Amino acid sequence: MLVAALAACTANPPPPLVTSPAAQTTPSAVPGPSQIVVGVDDIVGGYNPHNLADQSTITTALSQLLLPSVFRQADDGQYELDTTLMRSATVTSQEPFTVTYEIRQDASWSDGAPIAVEDFVYLADAMRNQPGVVEPAGYRLISNIQPSEGGKGVQVTFSQPYPGWRTLFSDLLPQHLLKDAPGGWQGALQGSFPAYGGPFSIKQLDTARGEIILERNERYWDKPAAVDQIVLRRSDEAGLAGALRSGNEQFVMSRTDATGLQLLQGIGSSVQLHTVPSPRVADVLLRPANGALVNDNVRAAVAALVDRNKLIDEGAAGGPSAGLRADAAVLAPSVQGYAPTIPANVSAPDPATADSLLQSAGYTREAGTWRKDGKPLSLVIASPGQLEPYADIAKELARQLTAAGVQVTTINPEPRDLFSNLLAMPVSKAGQTVPDGSGSVGVDIAVAPMPVAGDPATVLASTFGCRPGQTGATSTAPVVPANPAAICDADLQPTIGDALSGKKPLADALAELEPKLWAQHTVIPLFQLADTMALGTGISGVTPGPAMVGPFGSAVNWTRGGK
Repeated sequence: MLVAALAACTANPPPPLVTSPAAQTTPSAVPGPSQIVVGVDDIVGGYNPHNLADQSTITTALSQLLLPSVFRQADDGQYELDTTLMRSATVTSQEPFTVTYEIRQDASWSDGAPIAVEDFVYLADAMRNQPGVVEPAGYRLISNIQPSEGGKGVQVTFSQPYPGWRTLFSDLLPQHLLKDAPGGWQGALQGSFPAYGGPFSIKQLDTARGEIILERNERYWDKPAAVDQIVLRRSDEAGLAGALRSGNEQFVMSRTDATGLQLLQGIGSSVQLHTVPSPRVADVLLRPANGALVNDNVRAAVAALVDRNKLIDEGAAGGPSAGLRADAAVLAPSVQGYAPTIPANVSAPDPATADSLLQSAGYTREAGTWRKDGKPLSLVIASPGQLEPYADIAKELARQLTAAGVQVTTINPEPRDLFSNLLAMPVSKAGQTVPDGSGSVGVDIAVAPMPVAGDPATVLASTFGCRPGQTGATSTAPVVPANPAAICDADLQPTIGDALSGKKPLADALAELEPKLWAQHTVIPLFQLADTMALGTGISGVTPGPAMVGPFGSAVNWTRGGK
């Protein structure tokens, strides 16, 4: 029976174990996306590159990565036609001055809508009519925009010749998604982007985690980005240096102070450091639009109480901006042709001169406070939120004026409220702010960034010039100030206009205007902002880029590896 049982057990033996090459092979892991990580100070918005309130390193970076532009600056600062968007852009008439643009037929937003004349019209209208925008003077010369070629042709007519026309229509916005969006222009790009017209798109924007993940825009019609993703990651100075040292970040763009510079320098020769000037100058605006500062002597006296050197030291904090003191009224230190024009003894306080000027304006110092008709000389100083370096500069300025006997109130409104509301309150022809009924506080002094990129004559006209028609004999109605400093000098406007139109060479105009602008005591420039770019290993194709533009314009060519 045992033999029978054994026979029964072996009559149908199991088939032999057969192994195949496929069974022996372990599936390989799917490679992750190629990724470049950039360390930054912050990622919070808004992100509208045309709003003064949104000016920041992160806004500049995102606009270059996500938005289309007609012209872009080359490394030598010259404006070159961006052929990824345009077929041509040429002056086609001198009388009237007309520029004709031809957009590529395949250029479209990421939702499929064509990039077309409507986007030009939307941007031009906003720049002409909205308060708190960046360098509007060129757009204010546009008298008409006509379409052709089904919207892919754009004919722009100007009221006068405009040599700086190539600086217009950068960072176009998708009008079909923004024109009727809640919040209108002031809400545009406040939290994100509704569509993209560049080589990247946003995969994730997480302000809580401090991270923006950008990925290749699959709807982009031109050369695709070489890298799959770019990550913009927020950290403090120690974290940025540590991530760069460990290789977790490939490069850093940071507004460093002396400590931050030392941390980056301490990494050693594996990291290359570059100073990248920003398109902004930190200014103190003594606004002749409200209260006491309408009086020229009072304004000059307050300027004489300011210790400009201490304000610069406070704001630059030993970082790269310390070497970019803005000692000219119009041109920034990184601009070709810049030369100091600042009068002697402006950077140090002059209490004796201030006393004399205040007394001539009817003030007396009583118990340490300047008073007139029993009322103290009281000024409101504003800075955009808690943004630095402006908040710290405003605190130092308040300390200086308070110690000199001026009563000071410091406010920190949200940036968009400051630029689009408080600094845009209508002003009468007499120079007094007109109450808007909202209870808003008139701002006497603003510590704020002022744009200095683009065409220098446009910078001049946008910072110091009047609105078209503002100086006419019939202009008695209140008007929104032409600039954040609320300046409109009828005597200076002809020269400013001649520089803008090219009728007068800029150098000649500045030689005439600079002493007068300093003598107005309305805009006290401090320093040009700058970032430190720290370039580590494991990345190729990155350069500091043009001054005031930075590295992100070449991001389509960045790759991992090298160095």
